Amino acid sequence: MCGILTAIGNHNKKTFEKALCKLSHRGPDAMGIWGEKDVLMGHTRLAIIDLDERSNQPMVDERYALVFNGEIYNFEELKREYALTCKTTSDTEVLIKLYETLGHAMLSHLNGMFAFCLYDRLNDELFMARDRFGKKPLYFSQSKGLIVASEIKAVLELLGTTPAMNKEGFRDYFAFQSTVPPYTFFEGIHKLEAGMYATFSKGTFTCKRYYEVGEKALLHVSEKEALENIEALLLDSVQKRLVGDVEVASLLSGGIDSSLVSAIYAKASGKKINTFSIGYDEHLHYDELTQAKEASVYIGSQHHELRINKRTYIDTIENTLAHLDEPMGDTACMPTYLLSRMVHQSGIKVCLSGEGSDEIFLGYDNYFEMAKYYQMHSELSAPSKMLLKNYLERNPNWSRNWESLRRISANEHPFYSGGETFTKRQFDALCGEETKDVRTSVAIDKNPFLWMSTIDFKIWVAEVLMSKIDRMSMAHSLELRAPFLDYRLMDYCLALPPSLRAGDTNKYLLKQIAQKYIPSSIIERKKKGFSSPFIEWLYAEYGDEILKLMLHVSHHSGLFDASFVTFLYHEGKEGRFKQHVWSLYLFCRWYNQFYL
Repeated sequence: MCGILTAIGNHNKKTFEKALCKLSHRGPDAMGIWGEKDVLMGHTRLAIIDLDERSNQPMVDERYALVFNGEIYNFEELKREYALTCKTTSDTEVLIKLYETLGHAMLSHLNGMFAFCLYDRLNDELFMARDRFGKKPLYFSQSKGLIVASEIKAVLELLGTTPAMNKEGFRDYFAFQSTVPPYTFFEGIHKLEAGMYATFSKGTFTCKRYYEVGEKALLHVSEKEALENIEALLLDSVQKRLVGDVEVASLLSGGIDSSLVSAIYAKASGKKINTFSIGYDEHLHYDELTQAKEASVYIGSQHHELRINKRTYIDTIENTLAHLDEPMGDTACMPTYLLSRMVHQSGIKVCLSGEGSDEIFLGYDNYFEMAKYYQMHSELSAPSKMLLKNYLERNPNWSRNWESLRRISANEHPFYSGGETFTKRQFDALCGEETKDVRTSVAIDKNPFLWMSTIDFKIWVAEVLMSKIDRMSMAHSLELRAPFLDYRLMDYCLALPPSLRAGDTNKYLLKQIAQKYIPSSIIERKKKGFSSPFIEWLYAEYGDEILKLMLHVSHHSGLFDASFVTFLYHEGKEGRFKQHVWSLYLFCRWYNQFYL
């Protein structure tokens, strides 16, 4: 894991170095800058594979210069398959050699998480790419030549000014808890979408897709065969994510996902692994330390616990905003930040985590609730849909159920990302005017489970979950690896027949595999998610100051309707619209800092 920065055009080297220093937390082990003509490339290194300084970056040979953030888990296999001759034992050099052999087509052969810039010195062309699921970020701007970076803060430093707020990013955030590519909150600063690459040559910037989620043909396999293949892929995925020359630990919540990953790791390594968990000193219905301890005892890990209080949580909000650069509504940012700090302080650089399992194996109750609306849509005749639509228009309310019914009556998808917060109607009320709907119109097909997983991978996973774990872990120079997010495992599972993948319970297939590795008490435990007492602590700490801030931003920006802001504040106090209040509060805190 590292920080990368590339600038093409008339950029001052001292300013470039200052911008690169903004990424030092991502790579404290080494910092390097290389320049030629009007190209500057910089890198901050977190050394994990080939710790020798010969693998520091930028890595430059006679023709290519590369800055790379991430890990290529199959780099040794690629080296053998294509007979690549390398001077180092790093995955970085393999990228250069593979590009020499395959060009842009190399991307489909990479198994890992990555964002990189590769400069062809002979042809004066820059090639950049982001991994399939957006595990590693890549931002760019053409407002001043071309700037490409791991984080927005480095781009802002090189621009030397704060751009105006981007309205598309603003709308995306309130809909989905995050901006969605190509937009960010800053006008003229974009992010490359997961599964895409771009080239910059002779002043022309071109983006192309090399990977699409859920595009594989439907498989016709028995349940027994599916279980065998999934288990083999998962075992291999965990094994691949142990690559490196440093110790690997595991995050452990006590749920099925992290417990299974940790158990497989412990069994594969044959050693006492380190596991880490976080909990709270009050509102204990959010706490999972007891369950995590049970899992750690079963797998025999060296377990470490962190219990936090309101003061610690509240004090962390500002730090998370600083590392995110723009609002992102996942309330698990604070516990992830604090747990990552604890792991870092233990001297560990790499941790496994359980992200991706819910989206692949249908772990959310909401998937099955939404499936009922899809079923209703398929059964309702056109006249019945019209009657339902007319009834809903005469009897509006703010509930999610009302919105889901409205959507199926209008032949719209009832589900549009697990992180969906403000519906268009709610956002119109918040802004006090008619707004553009950010949800694109897509025809409803016969496989709603595939749609739900696919749209979640595009928005919720790539732009919320991955942004969270990258920024919060890299704030403490920690690399998080997610074995469930191996593209081979994901491709296989999403191509299974819908009835087989869904089964008759959440994580139907995964639970059967897990029986070999962890006890039933963990497998059948009701999912909590990485939840926290965020709204309880927010109101306890700030009270009416929350409303005061939101009305202050509303008044000075003209963005919001004060009466609806006040309505949301009072609803949040009663435990309703909690995510809406949090998203609005976080935005107002950020906007007040950047623009008022």
